[in-house]
Amino acid sequence: MNKYMFLGAGLCLAMALTSCGTSESAYRKAYLKAQQRTEAQTQVTPVATTQPTVTTPAVTETPTVTPVTTTPANNTRIIDNTDATPVRQERVEVQSGAALKAYSVVVGSFQLRGNAEGEVQRLLNKGYDARLVYSAENNMYRVVASSFDTKPEAAQSRDQLSQQYQGAWLLYAK
Repeated sequence: MNKYMFLGAGLCLAMALTSCGTSESAYRKAYLKAQQRTEAQTQVTPVATTQPTVTTPAVTETPTVTPVTTTPANNTRIIDNTDATPVRQERVEVQSGAALKAYSVVVGSFQLRGNAEGEVQRLLNKGYDARLVYSAENNMYRVVASSFDTKPEAAQSRDQLSQQYQGAWLLYAK
């Protein structure tokens, strides 16, 4: 009986040792195959191109620039883009602070009112005339750092604030 147990244990040990070696080579084969596929995909074959003939019109005309009006993904409308300064138009309600003027500089948008109020407080501590407004269309609280009657003033303020607040943008309140 002892012989059979010893023989069985030896047989199990032999099977265990031989099975480990084959799985490693299978992994290596799969790795090499994947590496070859990657190399084949990254190789680019050069394509012969021909240069098109460019003709210049006899009369040179000054190109006209047409203002661009686009609708971003969040359904806000960009208006008054004649000077290449985009302005978003949203219907907002002032939650705290003074009333908004025509153009405002938004430095933050938050879904939670508490987060927006914290940002407004930080701006007030820095000396800005910050306001908290709510956009029901987007269900977002907007933090307005400053508000102006004219677009150039607002754009200048936005440029200064964009150094500290990347992504600052102009808002035209409906």
